[in-house]
Amino acid sequence: MGREFMHIFDEWAESYNATVQGHDEQYQAVFESYDQILSNVAERATGVTIEFGIGTGNLTEKLLQQEVDLIAIEPNKNMRQLAANRFPALTIHDGDFIKFPKVAKVDTVVSSYAFHHLTDDEKRRAFELYTPLLSRNGQIVFADTMFENEKKHEDMIQQAKAKGHLALADDLSREYYTTVPTMKRLLHETGYQVQFEQLNDFVWLTHAKKI
Repeated sequence: MGREFMHIFDEWAESYNATVQGHDEQYQAVFESYDQILSNVAERATGVTIEFGIGTGNLTEKLLQQEVDLIAIEPNKNMRQLAANRFPALTIHDGDFIKFPKVAKVDTVVSSYAFHHLTDDEKRRAFELYTPLLSRNGQIVFADTMFENEKKHEDMIQQAKAKGHLALADDLSREYYTTVPTMKRLLHETGYQVQFEQLNDFVWLTHAKKI
């Protein structure tokens, strides 16, 4: 359920915002157009919205500006504390994409830069959980690193190594980055129609609607 990577965020919590702002050269391309990527997610959210993996609250801020009824979920204690300091009026629940507090119907499920912490089997399980949770016209809106195909994934790992971006190469090799065809199949098999849009060299927008 992605919690095997918790130690990374224990170390990364304090410097995360600096990374997404482009101060870490290795990750500049991953977070290119970061603010617009978050806006692309937030602007599609409607009604009761559950955000998984809120981190330090960058997408959360945009969702609150949209005035959605937000349910915030974050598994990492350090990240939760940073977000709580930023949004003292917001209740932030301990949970992840699969294990989270019981909630009533929701209209939108959102996340940014987090779904790759789940294996493809766990991604399927998550979608299966969201199907009965979502309202009749419910939707999933995710922005995350994903690849056009396996060859593109491997090419990006090799490019990172060639540039000396060894931390990025290790990240791309270690975590559970999927492909567009696999994500499409998982969503179709669990009851969604879906559209994809590439937002930078690494990140794709997944916009799925419950059938």
